[in-house]
Amino acid sequence: MEELGNKKLSRATLARKLAVLRSFYKFLIINKIIKENFIASMPARLKKDKKVPSFLTENEMQTLLNLPDLELRDRAMIELFYSCGLRIEELLSLDLKNIDFISNIVTVTGKRNKERIVPVGNICLRAIKDYINERRNLGLPCDIRSPVFLSSSAKRLKQRTARRILHRYFIKAGLTKKVSPHTLRHTFATHILDRGCDLRSVQEMLGHKNLSSTQIYTHVTIESLKKVYKETHPRAK
Repeated sequence: MEELGNKKLSRATLARKLAVLRSFYKFLIINKIIKENFIASMPARLKKDKKVPSFLTENEMQTLLNLPDLELRDRAMIELFYSCGLRIEELLSLDLKNIDFISNIVTVTGKRNKERIVPVGNICLRAIKDYINERRNLGLPCDIRSPVFLSSSAKRLKQRTARRILHRYFIKAGLTKKVSPHTLRHTFATHILDRGCDLRSVQEMLGHKNLSSTQIYTHVTIESLKKVYKETHPRAK
């Protein structure tokens, strides 16, 4: 393990190899091939490296949302990603009953079937209403039990299809960096933190169990803090 560490492999790779070793030694003990588990004293788990999340700048996000050929469904989908910071599986599992157009909230079922309430903006709600009106005109399902996002066959939109759709728009927007649906979740968190939202509120909206999971987004706010400090502190210059 030390030798592998010297090769500068990622913590995730080291953790995976350690897990394999643990399973192997457990097998040897159970089958009475060895009497002593030589790696029992090793740490139970290795802390994984926390990667800085990829996100879009506000200008890049505007470029994406201003694409002229965005279909109503796809615009609503991107707006909802950006407005609420949802995971793709959370977004695609939403039914119309989960969106409260009066109170501006979305009821989301996250990991471990844990429900949370997330605020949603008016621009996003208008995009969803436009999409629903289009569906109604086409005679597609619009009752409260219907999925928010439908495929061309009027079924719930699948992840693979949604990823392919979003990828096409990312390319059209000229985004050369590595971008995925999760990038929009990172973008949501980064932008609202950058504009002054507190970390606990972001944790609640993202559905993170631990605050440490949310703290990866503070990397950008540091630059903003430095800028504000430089502009406001009398002895900063």
